[in-house]
Amino acid sequence: MCRLFGLHADGQAVKATFWLLQAPDNLAEQSRRNPDGTGLGVFGPDGTPVVRKQPIAAWRDTDFTAEAQELTGTAFIAHVRYATTGSLEVRNSHPFLQDGRLFAHNGVVEGLDGLDARLDELGVRDLVLGETDSERIFALITASVRARGGDIGAGIADALHWLADSVPIYAVNLLLATPTDMWALRYPDTHELYLLDRTAPDDTEFSLRTNRISASSPHLVRRPAVVFASEPMDDEQWQLMTPGELVHVDAGLRITRQMVLPDPPARPLTRADLSPATAESQHVPA
Repeated sequence: MCRLFGLHADGQAVKATFWLLQAPDNLAEQSRRNPDGTGLGVFGPDGTPVVRKQPIAAWRDTDFTAEAQELTGTAFIAHVRYATTGSLEVRNSHPFLQDGRLFAHNGVVEGLDGLDARLDELGVRDLVLGETDSERIFALITASVRARGGDIGAGIADALHWLADSVPIYAVNLLLATPTDMWALRYPDTHELYLLDRTAPDDTEFSLRTNRISASSPHLVRRPAVVFASEPMDDEQWQLMTPGELVHVDAGLRITRQMVLPDPPARPLTRADLSPATAESQHVPA
C-alpha cells in the first residue's frame, strides 16, 4: 500500500529529516517496496505551500533525500506511492494542492465515472489534473468545503459520506493540511493509520532503537508535535485510529476525534474484487 506521513508542529519550524530518513521503519526504507512515486509537501513558516514530487522511488531519488534533509516548515505531508490508477507521471504523484491545502491518500475507490459525473455536477472537474482516484477524492472534498463555507472538517465528512453511499470502496485513508491545521481519516478498517501525540515531550534526548536502526534526534526535544503515519515509525506510543474516525489537530495542537463514518461502505470491495495488480499494490509486505 502507499505510505502516508503527516507532521504538525504548532507553528514552529521543524525539520522533517528525522521522521523521513532516520527513524526506524521510515518512509525512505518503506519506499523500497513502493517504487512508483514520492512526494513531500510542506507549509513554510510564512504559510506558503511547497510541493516536491516525482514518479520514482525515494531510495533512488536524491532530490527527495535532499528535500527531507533541508526543508523546514510548520506542517508536512509525505507520500510514497504504489500506483493503482494513473500513469507514472508527476501529475499523478501525491501530495496534491487545491485551494491552498495539501492532500494525500492511501486506498482504492472505484466507480470513477460516477465520481467524475459528481465532480461535473459540482463544477470542480477542472481541479483534477491527473488520472488518480485520489485527486478526484480531493476535488470532491474541496467542493464540499466550499459548500460548507470553508468548514474543512464538515466538508471532509460530507464528501466521504457521498463516497460511502455512492461508489465501491476498498479503502480511503487520507491526510489534509493547511498551514495551521491537519486532518486525518481512516475508512473503513482495511488499512491502518496511526497517530502519535507528542504535545508534551520531556527534556530528555529523543532516542529510537530497533533491531535494524538506532537513531536519536535533537529536533523534537521540548518541541510539541502531532504525527500521523500508515505504520508505526519507531517505538513511541502510536495510537491506531478507529475506522470511520476523523481526527483534527488545530493550530494549538489540540486533538479532536469525531466518528463521522460509523457504518461500512454501501458497496464495499474485498481484496478478491480488485485486479491482481491493484491487490498487490494494496498489500505490499511490511
